Amino acid sequence: MPVFRLTDDNILFPPPHLAQDGLLAMGGDLSPERLIAAYRNGIFPWYSEGSPILWWSPDPRMIMFPKKIHIARRLRRTLRRGEFHVAADTAFPEIIAQCAHTPRQDQGGTWILPEIIRAYTLLHTRGYAHSVECWRDGELVGGLYGVSVGAAFFAESMYSKVSNASKAALVALAMHCRRRQDIFIDCQMPTAHLARMGAQPVPRQEFLTLLKEATQQRAARGPWKLAPDLFQDI
Repeated sequence: MPVFRLTDDNILFPPPHLAQDGLLAMGGDLSPERLIAAYRNGIFPWYSEGSPILWWSPDPRMIMFPKKIHIARRLRRTLRRGEFHVAADTAFPEIIAQCAHTPRQDQGGTWILPEIIRAYTLLHTRGYAHSVECWRDGELVGGLYGVSVGAAFFAESMYSKVSNASKAALVALAMHCRRRQDIFIDCQMPTAHLARMGAQPVPRQEFLTLLKEATQQRAARGPWKLAPDLFQDI
């Protein structure tokens, strides 16, 4: 099957099931309208410097149900002791910049290019993109960012400067999504780390069914604020 070419004047995407080894289309732009249309259809951008914009819909899809997050006992104790202060949407530019610049094992560069940073920062100002920040002793030590559409959160990237910081941010995200009654957190691609924390691969068609249910629900846009008792139920 071919990889579809998108144009700047049409934000419509081909059906996700036509993706070839996960890759569906190339081209287009990173406008807020196109990005939200992509997420509503189970599609996300992922490409490297020097490449055209590539749009993906992998099969299977790694997702996490907020109520099924697995929290290791040591991490649970860390959170209950209050070793981290976790907040949301107080440092989005810093979080996405750190995600871009943090070295990754088996990755020679970053896909979070300057145009990605600009596009998702604009989504943040429009109330769609959010960050969860992990602080210790007044220093930002980890966090994550992603996009909220309806009752789904599409996690894009995370980073950690100290042990357990990104895990704490992910737990906070799951607890917040649970209270929002979000249906799932999209983790996109399978990793052992996410699997250990309770994420699971599902067939693309099952994911798209869940996605349709999630995006039919309305959710308030704008900055998030995490409840002070977020970790009381872990």
